[in-house]
Formats: sequence, C-alpha cells, structure tokens
Amino acid sequence: MNETLRQLHARKSVRAYEDRPIEEDVRRAILEAAIQAPTAGNMALYTILDITDPAMKEALSKSCDNQPFIARAPMVLIFCADYHRWYSVFRAQAPDTRTPAEGDLFLAQADALIAAQNAVVAAQSLGVGSCYIGDITENFEYHRELLGLPRYVVPAAMLCLGYPTQQQTDRKKPRRFAVEDLVHENGYDEEKAGKMTAMLARQQGKSGEDLDGWLRWFRLRKWDSAFSKEMSRSCAAMLKAWRN
Repeated sequence: MNETLRQLHARKSVRAYEDRPIEEDVRRAILEAAIQAPTAGNMALYTILDITDPAMKEALSKSCDNQPFIARAPMVLIFCADYHRWYSVFRAQAPDTRTPAEGDLFLAQADALIAAQNAVVAAQSLGVGSCYIGDITENFEYHRELLGLPRYVVPAAMLCLGYPTQQQTDRKKPRRFAVEDLVHENGYDEEKAGKMTAMLARQQGKSGEDLDGWLRWFRLRKWDSAFSKEMSRSCAAMLKAWRN
C-alpha cells in the first residue's frame, strides 16, 4: 500500500485537538490543496470561509447541534456553494441572462464538497486531524445572517481541523462497508441493495436482537432525530431562497 492509500485508510474524524495552533504554512498548504480540487469547467463554484473569530466559532458550536469542540478547533473552514460571483459577471455582460437554478446549486455543492475533501486529505498528510460538520446545513436563516452570505451562496460543509490528541490518535477507526457491498456493476443492483441488514451485521459485528437494538438506537439518533428534521427544513429554505 503506497503512502497516499495508507493515509486514506488511516483517516478518521477527529474531535479533540492539542492546545496548539496550526502553523501558517500548514494552514496555507491545506487551503492551496483544496483549491487544486477538480471543479466543473474550472469555475471553482465555491467560497471557503476561514473562521478565525473566537466569538463566531462559539456561535457555530451552539448553532451546529451544540458541539463545544467546534469552538476549540484551531482551524474552522466553511465551504459554501457559490454562484454569486459568476452570476454577477454573466449578468454584467448580458443583463437578460438566466438566473441560477437548481442544477447550478447541485453543481456548486459538488464543487464545494470536492474541495473540502481535498483539504481533508491534505490535512491528514500533514498530521492534522479533521471532522466534517454536516450541521452547518441546519439553521439556514441564522447562518446566512451570521456569515453574511449573499444570494446564491449557501453552506455546503464545515471542517474542524487541529492536531489530534493522543487519545484520538489511538482511537480505533469505525469499520467501513466492504467494496462488494457498495459497488454495483453496470447499473443499480436492487438485489444487492436488499441485503442491507446482512451488510450491517458484518460491519457492526452484531446479529439478532443486538443488531436490532443497535439499528433502533441508530435510527433514533440519526434518521428520526430533531437535527435531521431541521436539516431537511433548512435545505428546503435554501432551495427556496436560491429560486426566489
């Protein structure tokens, strides 16, 4: 296994950081790597917000499902899907040009997420841990005001980064699904997808009542949770604001 593959396999979410800053050259290297990511038409349909204000970090730690470690993270990046810049240029050239639509939002979201993952891989290679914060897509109206987002700019992902504590370094990475579980050849394999319970049994190392109990806990924690419902509400609000 080469070093790139080893780093990809070793990477896990890190939520506790050493009490030391990330050096400026390391921060710059992470941001430079993010911007080298693949992007639709070389348009870079995203903007990266580097959150350095402690008060803003504290506000985000509360609005993003009350996670105090966000406020303590040495580096916090918010990747926003952004069509504001390009639309302004297009409209200046052709005032009757079309307005951004749903397809543009999805494309910009993809650009932002690809750039975020480049940052994650770069950070891992430099010994910096990272954690995605999906909760940035909740509380859309509040985050839009907090971050000063203009029309056609919406949060896609947030990353907390820092040097991991020894406990985090030693913590075992959760087991992923197998290639055979997730790769379908030449089209969607409904029969394979229908074996999800067996996939979970292998991944979690559980069966019978233990697996059923874990699945009930996981469903309530992730799917039927208040934050999941708020995320859906916020995404609907984002889409409405994008359209209107």
